[in-house]
Amino acid sequence: MSESIYNLIPREQVAPPKEKRYQSKFKSSVKDELKTNKSPNKTMGPAKVNLRSSGEFLTKHSKEPQLPEKTKFQFPDEETRKPGVPRQTEKPLMGLKSNKDFVQTNAVENIMSVPKKPAANFVDTPFGSTHPLEPSGLMPKYMKKKGYGETPQYLQKRKDETVRAQEEYNEYVREHYRRGAMKQLTEAERQTILDGLKKNWEEIHHQYQGLSVVTDTAPKKMRKERMEAEMKQLERDIELLEKHKAIYIGNY
Repeated sequence: MSESIYNLIPREQVAPPKEKRYQSKFKSSVKDELKTNKSPNKTMGPAKVNLRSSGEFLTKHSKEPQLPEKTKFQFPDEETRKPGVPRQTEKPLMGLKSNKDFVQTNAVENIMSVPKKPAANFVDTPFGSTHPLEPSGLMPKYMKKKGYGETPQYLQKRKDETVRAQEEYNEYVREHYRRGAMKQLTEAERQTILDGLKKNWEEIHHQYQGLSVVTDTAPKKMRKERMEAEMKQLERDIELLEKHKAIYIGNY
């Protein structure tokens, strides 16, 4: 039923009405905002390039890379290389004779020649490859240097600085000693203080040995820690007095 008589009647083609184009109401505000916030070259600034003069205009082939001038090829070991094969046109000189006694000359040269010293090598296994001996670390190399066994310069400099600082400190102490601001302990006074410290340490150590093994209460633990701290402080004081013979105290 695709064919119909009504299809033969021409019909007027009516175009559908065209809808109005959509335009945003924020179009003008967006344009204004984009124009005000636009800031080209704000971060990096304008491009800093050297402008050419009007006479140095771009010419043809000016941007092509400049190749170096052609030179004659030469081997790196040109001096030690053997001469090339003679050409076919080159012919040796024929008929030259010499009165040289090559047998006697070779004998004299061999007798007077110095034997060639073989290179120092090592082989790790009986069937292994040969390697140079000097960079292998098996041969003493640094002990034969000129400055081997001598004190390095930085250590000597550090030693001189230590000696100078000690001399400055001694001068400072002597200056205060002359002014009367400091007093040096005599040997008898130092020994008396040292004996007193040792006696105090022995008394505290005797009390420490009498403590109970189990510290199950807080007072026992605090007492043990206090006695250990006192003994450590006394040990540091005793070591200080035994190590330094000259001790100065301030007169305050």
